[in-house]
Amino acid sequence: MSLSPAFLDELRARTTLSALIGRSVKITRAGREYKACCPFHNEKTPSFTINDEKGFYHCFGCGAHGDAIRWMTEHNGLPFIDAVKELAQAASLDMPADDPRAAQRAERAKGLHEAMADAAKFYAEQLHGLAGAEARALLERRRVTAETARTFGMGYAPDSRTRLREALSSYGDAMLVEAGLLIQVKGKEPYDRFRGRLMIPIKDARGRVIGFGGRIIGDGEPKYLNSPETPLFDKGRTLYNLDRASAVSRRAGRVIAVEGYMDVIALAQAGFGEAVAPLGTAMTETQLERLWRMADVPLLSFDGDSAGQKAAIRAAHRALPLLQPGRSLAFVTLPQGQDPDDLVRASGPQAFEALLASAQPLADRLWQHELAAEPVTTPEARAGLKQRLSDLAATIQNSNVRHEYVTEFRSRFDAHFAPAPRAFTPRGAGRGAFRPGQRWQPPEAPPSPATQAISAMGIDAPLAKAVLAGLIRHPGEIAHHVETLTILAHADGALGRLFEAVVDVALEDRALDSERLRTILATSGFDRQAAELLRADQLPFTFTQKEWDAGRAALDLGEAIAVLAARPQVDAALAQATAAVQARFSDEAFERQVALVRRKAELEARLANLMLADEA
Repeated sequence: MSLSPAFLDELRARTTLSALIGRSVKITRAGREYKACCPFHNEKTPSFTINDEKGFYHCFGCGAHGDAIRWMTEHNGLPFIDAVKELAQAASLDMPADDPRAAQRAERAKGLHEAMADAAKFYAEQLHGLAGAEARALLERRRVTAETARTFGMGYAPDSRTRLREALSSYGDAMLVEAGLLIQVKGKEPYDRFRGRLMIPIKDARGRVIGFGGRIIGDGEPKYLNSPETPLFDKGRTLYNLDRASAVSRRAGRVIAVEGYMDVIALAQAGFGEAVAPLGTAMTETQLERLWRMADVPLLSFDGDSAGQKAAIRAAHRALPLLQPGRSLAFVTLPQGQDPDDLVRASGPQAFEALLASAQPLADRLWQHELAAEPVTTPEARAGLKQRLSDLAATIQNSNVRHEYVTEFRSRFDAHFAPAPRAFTPRGAGRGAFRPGQRWQPPEAPPSPATQAISAMGIDAPLAKAVLAGLIRHPGEIAHHVETLTILAHADGALGRLFEAVVDVALEDRALDSERLRTILATSGFDRQAAELLRADQLPFTFTQKEWDAGRAALDLGEAIAVLAARPQVDAALAQATAAVQARFSDEAFERQVALVRRKAELEARLANLMLADEA
């Protein structure tokens, strides 16, 4: 049956997600959304949200995410087509008429799945028979236990051109060739593709065998041989062990991408069941999207050799255009010349766990790679580094993330190449007010454009109050936004002074909690202002509420701080552009004015998305 994207979109639009999930999970309304304790992992504080407007659910605890169809397949355990049929019936939506050609394709795919399953069974039987002695010896040398081999369905392809063909002769040569199990050469009899190899089944997300990876037993090339592209197997869209790792990653709250099958198998045997691997190709956009469905920040742990590190940076470059707020990558750097399998066997699981805990963020990896790409001892080389960093940031499609990367790279560049401070030596005695023994103080730097804009335009008082309330409730977030908050402290009046006090107190004590912060503010004369700010009923944001998921509140608070800081700059620039248009109209001035109006509307939309709707 062929289901068009338009039909599936209509099905989702007709399905009220909260009502669907509410049949089996206790949910409560929270503004525009609903919240519940996540049904995919054990928790006491609700972190599972349902958004009917956008038609998706998301758990900030384990990362479970999806729409109505995915709920039916992952929570209720239905096959995809059965989930669609059940939702269509509930929505009074007729299923599309059967397409004879689609039915033929589905029937052929069914036959291919059965052939692949029987091939996997044949290879497994050979591994445990007389012919599989060498393959079993290889597994013993790699310390792969018999239980692990059975868990992953490992097998052995006899060193024969016809054994599999004969064993699966009932399917016919044509189907076995289409499945990638036989090789057809014009004018010759088909023969077995895999011969004399340790066989590793590759499965789809539903656990069905769709291909194989074969490792040579002795000497020979290639060392690893994958199934070719078939109607079932598309290596660029598949991750090895995806079927087993999906559930484990939800419980672990992470997913680890490694280079090869044996790395995945060794890590699973060591207790890291959330590992997956691409299939002999560079990480593709589709594979990255699959990883992001499992975790917001997948961990990439490629081999420590030069080839592995090149693969890591290629994945980093490929991920950049796809980044979203909160969605990134992190990199685990292995000892030189080692892969995860080597490390776990030599040093144990704890060594790998320690590396995971110190994973390198994407921005760090990109900066480090570009800085080391070539010497930066000349102005031209430094300009080249700056250009490369700028070009990388420009590939990011999301404007908010792109802006953050531009700012981050510029800050790192300026800090890295800042001139060393020089001692001040006066030219002769008696000049100016300088006295011998007095420490020279450099002149105060001119205010930044952001500071000038805030001084000129002021800040949005209601939003500033909400942000201050959020900072008082979540003081741990102050250090994450200290540069922006320091700029906001230049605002005139009580709000500016309160921003300054909150930042100063938090920087003196990084382990500050909300109660301690309020106590210190009270001693500084800000008790009444803090108490007024914490009246949550007049501040409709997650981060101002007393009981809300901390992860969601932190994300929303960061977004609100960004909007609060950006507004005065946009308003100031818009005022200048409007004045320029009124003074002397030009296409350039008008286009700038229009662009700033759009920018201001974007900020308003970002802010509107943060607000909690009144409960019905």
